[in-house]
Amino acid sequence: MLKFKFLLWALAQMLQRKIKNNPDCAHYVEAKRLAFQIRTASGAGRHYVIENGAIRSFAGLTPNPQFTLSFTTAAKGFEILSAKDAQAAFIRGVGSEDLTISGDFREVMWFQGLTAFLQPPKVISPYDRTAF
Repeated sequence: MLKFKFLLWALAQMLQRKIKNNPDCAHYVEAKRLAFQIRTASGAGRHYVIENGAIRSFAGLTPNPQFTLSFTTAAKGFEILSAKDAQAAFIRGVGSEDLTISGDFREVMWFQGLTAFLQPPKVISPYDRTAF
């Protein structure tokens, strides 16, 4: 449970750093107003507010999130959220019902776009002919 809670806290820190240091990310969030939460089925979690070009997070849940990512357990949440293949892990999590997504799916897709800024840049090998 502790690793999951730390990861949720760190998510906001990493996103805020990316907003501060990446002009494209800053532009992506500048006009956005969004409240969402990430939680376990037992109710442990954190909620996030994006507004005025910044992200803030708070311990606990919010009564009116625009969307919720709910994991069956903290261990499953940590596994999925920290996976190197994030998009595939989310899809597997939904398929196995270890992850339930509720609320406005447009906002979920927007959030997926935001988390893409956290991915390391793809290094293209000079020998990779598919890149050209």
